Amino acid sequence: MTVLPDDGLSPAAEFPDAPHEQWQRLVEGVLRKAGKDVSGAAAEDALSTALEDGLRTRPLYTAHDTAPDAGLPGFAPFVRGGRPEGNTVGGWDVRQRHSAVDGPAVLADLENGVTSLWLAVGDDTIPVPSLERVLDGVHLDLAPVVLEAGAATEPAARELLRLYAARGVAKEAARGNLGADPLGLAARTGRPFDFAPAAELARRCAEEYPGLRALTVDALPYHEAGGSAAQELGASLATGVAYLRELTEAGLSVEQACAQLEFRYAATADQFLTVAKLRAARRLWARVAEVCGAPGAGAQVQHVVTSPVMMTRRDPWVNMLRTTIATLAAGVGGADAVTVLPFDHALGLPDAFARRIARNTSTILIEESHLARVIDPAGGSWYVERLTDELAGAAWEFFRSIERDGGQAAVLRSGRLRTDLATTWAERSKRLTKRREPITGVSEFPLLSEKPVERRPAPEPPSGGLPRVRRDEAYEELRARSDAHLAATGSRPRIFLATLGSPAEYTARSAFAANLFQAGGIEPVTEGRFEDSGATEAVLCSSDALYAEQAEQAAESLRASGARQVFLAGRPAEYAGIDSYVFAGCDAIAVLSATLDRMGVS
Repeated sequence: MTVLPDDGLSPAAEFPDAPHEQWQRLVEGVLRKAGKDVSGAAAEDALSTALEDGLRTRPLYTAHDTAPDAGLPGFAPFVRGGRPEGNTVGGWDVRQRHSAVDGPAVLADLENGVTSLWLAVGDDTIPVPSLERVLDGVHLDLAPVVLEAGAATEPAARELLRLYAARGVAKEAARGNLGADPLGLAARTGRPFDFAPAAELARRCAEEYPGLRALTVDALPYHEAGGSAAQELGASLATGVAYLRELTEAGLSVEQACAQLEFRYAATADQFLTVAKLRAARRLWARVAEVCGAPGAGAQVQHVVTSPVMMTRRDPWVNMLRTTIATLAAGVGGADAVTVLPFDHALGLPDAFARRIARNTSTILIEESHLARVIDPAGGSWYVERLTDELAGAAWEFFRSIERDGGQAAVLRSGRLRTDLATTWAERSKRLTKRREPITGVSEFPLLSEKPVERRPAPEPPSGGLPRVRRDEAYEELRARSDAHLAATGSRPRIFLATLGSPAEYTARSAFAANLFQAGGIEPVTEGRFEDSGATEAVLCSSDALYAEQAEQAAESLRASGARQVFLAGRPAEYAGIDSYVFAGCDAIAVLSATLDRMGVS
């Protein structure tokens, strides 16, 4: 028997909807308490976050935030996945990258959760004649092999096909990708390319090897050059279209040409943007296939790699957290194959522990978190659907601009694409230098006492084309200066934190100042007197109220004790004796570099 409340309302009945305006009024009240007097839509805008590509993330999404129908998995426009079953059968393909001749490491990966291999082949990585040794003991009919051979693609592909035949692998059982990517090679090296060998490999795969693809549309060069999500997608579309033109001219049908392409994208720790990017990529490629007259061939195959740009050299253990989030986003976004870069990727060749953690990241998400059991779990989210649509629109416009300028090869030759990517990176660099985009363990919460993690040098990657950027590069230069000073003198450069008042009054700003200066390798001293600290500069830390009463006198006292520079942690004001102010949003790189210069840290 069900007992209804006195008002007769059933718990199962729908609650009346609260109007959007009512929520906005509540937001207005909260913002007023924070000192912002805004109302209506402006209140909502005050809580919005600006993204790259002119996009904005709003604080609230509702059913009124419409987006085009995403369809069903396995059906155009393939937003929800290229296959009807998604990754529910066995999870995504766990693909590990190897760039050195190390057969035991390859076998260890395959025996412990890795399901396919991504091999970097070339004179500086795995020489073509060494492929047989690297793949010794590998069941080539079970483990797909993906090549990344650059200028050596043609001989590497021939060698792999020879190995299939020598080991008795039936042509229909061969799986993987020969990795031809002429435009990607041009982007990496700046050198012209010849598409004829790639076309011949594609023709051979189409005719003889139904499970092999010949070409990779690698968007990592554009991501690693500082490009935004929309630029990464737009450049990949332009590359894919260029390959379709070349392949159809070589005699393949549009359907056959589409079947020869695999797309490679980066997954970052921005999980929602990564999910939206992969979904948008499938929508966009479906549109390309539709326009080309092959709507049924538009299911994009995606190989997703955790972003090299986000990997840090300092406190590299934090990279495990970054790659876990990125892998989760790749899985939710519907990636067909995922490569988790080892946490020590930025330091050199990974050791066995790093490779184990990398492969186990996918294993945990698939086997313990059951992430692959639901197809497109983010589908239907008003936020994700709207972000997917907006990102697809921005990427399509960038793709069209490339096509208007003659296509991907033309914008690489002219330098137009390099300029676009550099402009985006310059804007992002401003956020990094001001710590608006924090880097945990580097620009935020650095650990000066950490022991360096050392690895064998990795092979030098191809160069001469688009640059490779890292989020930590500006801070890494500062830390390197501090390390050199430590090696030469036995101690790091120091700065004294002069706190005023009670812990309740100074703790927030002393913690801020300590965090800031450690990002530049400068050790904060919080105990004792300035004269005994070994520092030449000091930072006043307290509340605004105490600054008004004591800042000038404290600055004078510090100068009398030998301080050559006195900072104040807080917004700029007019205090006598204060040389500079440090605050949230200040140019951290400029402040830290100038401080090291004054301290004589070369």
